[in-house]
Amino acid sequence: VPRALVAEEAGGAAEHTPLLTQDEQRDVLEHLDLVLRNVSELRKEVEELRHSLQRLAADIVGEVRSHLEETQKVTRRRRFPFPRERSDSTGSSSIYFTASSGTANTDDAESEGGYSTANAESDYERETERESEEGEDEVSCETVRIARRDSLDLVSEDETHLLVDSSLEEGLDQLLQQADRLHSGDELEKREGFQLLLNNKLAYADQKDFLWRLARAHSDMCEMTGEVDEKRSYASDGKEVLELALQRWDRSAECHQWYAILCGQLAEHESIQKRIQTGYVFKEHIDKAIELKPEDPQSYYLLGRWCYQVSHLGWLEKRTASALFETPPTATVQDALQNFLRVEELSPGFSKAGRVYIAKCYRDLGNTSAALLWTTLASELPATTKE
Repeated sequence: VPRALVAEEAGGAAEHTPLLTQDEQRDVLEHLDLVLRNVSELRKEVEELRHSLQRLAADIVGEVRSHLEETQKVTRRRRFPFPRERSDSTGSSSIYFTASSGTANTDDAESEGGYSTANAESDYERETERESEEGEDEVSCETVRIARRDSLDLVSEDETHLLVDSSLEEGLDQLLQQADRLHSGDELEKREGFQLLLNNKLAYADQKDFLWRLARAHSDMCEMTGEVDEKRSYASDGKEVLELALQRWDRSAECHQWYAILCGQLAEHESIQKRIQTGYVFKEHIDKAIELKPEDPQSYYLLGRWCYQVSHLGWLEKRTASALFETPPTATVQDALQNFLRVEELSPGFSKAGRVYIAKCYRDLGNTSAALLWTTLASELPATTKE
């Protein structure tokens, strides 16, 4: 606590009196805490910007390298810039003859050491070059077709539908079914599902149902890992996937739902200010998901958790929310309970954690018998997740 400095003339007998009252000292500490958190956030944002610039530089290098490789292929195909064509016509427009003599001379006697020898040697070379060029052209065209198929920026929607034939769609259906099965399994299966989706990202990066499952797999990896930096990385990458998806498919309930989940996971290790800001985004996307798909129990479960956490905000969090926003988030335990009961109505036994939350809500509301009942009901369900 700051103390008043005593003048030397007063001697050692003078009493030290505090400069600030207890309330003022508390306010100063709160402001210092807020400043330190803002500095920490700024440092993290600078670090994220540095990583983004590094990724951008890597992308540019990759594009330049591929352009150079394509240029080298063209150069190899054109290593004989003047094709040698043999013609018996005196009006031949062959570049070889025009460049050599200025006229098309068909008299073999006059070109005894020149054109006849060159033409004789070029018969085999011409055929070989033509076959080589045709083969390389076919490879080059196929490469261009694949690159266009993989690029969302170069292909229109009509062309995309033409390229994605029935076999590709069938492969996507099988891939999504396998991803759903692995997502419902243990940690090893979830990791396998994550790798499976990553391996097929280039082929199906323009498919909505693939993208939100890829984001879901990032959420699974975030939940399973114990390292804070890895959690942030998985949650951030999954969030970026859905940011791009929502630009095209704003009417997808699954995209909104998993975007909210990843935002929540990303904010778990952030400052109070960042968590409160994320809370608004979370609520906005969960409300949108419920609007688009009102019979999905998971959205109501997530909304119930949000309401319960908001109803239990601490004093410092409430003060921070009031300082940052004109209308701080508000929710009651009763709001949370209604959402959790809605989950049980739509899908009884949907979540062990959901029943535990119902018991906690009844406990907070003073209904001990109902709290004990739902605790018993929760114990009857298997524990399938860490939560």
